[in-house]
Amino acid sequence: MRKQVRIISWNVAGLRAAVKKGLYDFMKKDGAEIFCLQEVKAKIDQIPKDYPSDYYLNLNSAEKAGYSGVATFSKLEPKTVIVGDVDNDWDNEGRVLITKYDEFTLLNVYFPNGKRDLGRLDYKLKFYEYFLGYINQLRENGEKVIFVGDVNTAHQEIDLARPKENSKTSGFLEIERKWMDKLEYQGWIDSFRVFNQKAENYTWWDQITKARERNVGWRIDYVFIDEKLKKNLKEAFILKEVYGSDHCPVGIEIEI
Repeated sequence: MRKQVRIISWNVAGLRAAVKKGLYDFMKKDGAEIFCLQEVKAKIDQIPKDYPSDYYLNLNSAEKAGYSGVATFSKLEPKTVIVGDVDNDWDNEGRVLITKYDEFTLLNVYFPNGKRDLGRLDYKLKFYEYFLGYINQLRENGEKVIFVGDVNTAHQEIDLARPKENSKTSGFLEIERKWMDKLEYQGWIDSFRVFNQKAENYTWWDQITKARERNVGWRIDYVFIDEKLKKNLKEAFILKEVYGSDHCPVGIEIEI
């Protein structure tokens, strides 16, 4: 029998800080089957243990303290958990966590930031290429793949408030956007755009300039699904009313 699964992805900009701002209360209220969190900045023994008891917790933390890291909370028990890509994180920055279920494979990913001075752009682009090859291989192996996370790139001009001013900024460089073109060309579906083609739908705002109040933002957080799953997709959304980070949650409901 088919069931509908709700998956939420959120860059929480520090899990411990987000918990103090109501993260666990939000999880209880929303009740999604799966929460994928990025930039958790915590080791396993630093995560507050009072999260809702009906979730399994898996974590890939960075070697560097207080940096990066991804965590997946799931009401569904994964049949396989892969930390990184081959049970070790290939970049030591805690960027990929894979949970495999009977019906689908889910990748929770915190993609690199190219940095304002472009000092990490080469690393980011290599990560992009490696990742695309990896998910394509999963698909070739017959797995039904969903990946979520902070991709750190706005794809189209409607995905950020000021495209012209940011054309030379990492996160909206032509070379980064071309990778997202390739992603879609190879059959990966940006779930939000299946339902909503409008501008001014953002997921990240600069806190220093109080950009969220003015909705001067970027859409850099995504849920992508294999095109074979498009018929199963029931809803995709941005929860811009939820605070607690400089990002807001995004998600989907999908029938599996």
